[in-house]
Amino acid sequence: MPTYRSELGARGEERAAKHLESLGYEIIERNYRCRGGEIDIVAREGGDLVFVEVKPRRSLDFGSGSEAVDARKQQKLILAAQTYLIERDLGEIDARFDIAEVYFIDGSPATIELTKGAFAAEG
Repeated sequence: MPTYRSELGARGEERAAKHLESLGYEIIERNYRCRGGEIDIVAREGGDLVFVEVKPRRSLDFGSGSEAVDARKQQKLILAAQTYLIERDLGEIDARFDIAEVYFIDGSPATIELTKGAFAAEG
């Protein structure tokens, strides 16, 4: 039985994917999972491979979606992205990490804030 939180996450990811497509992103994969973590959306924009972390929110009581992607979460996403690149044998390619904040506040239509290049993998 899905929980409210998982339903919110699924709705947020669906809205984010549609928004990204409207901006010209090509969605390659959703909910990639590996031992080290999960990547919500893997997409292409131009020549870049983009790993997108989706953060749905019902309020700002616990901060913005971007604030939730702290150094620990970034490290998990970087490790998952590295695993993705190795598993797909993609080698050295241009890649970046975006954050899609999806806000469902007070029954209003969802609003989406996209931060391109929100953080980088060092090295």
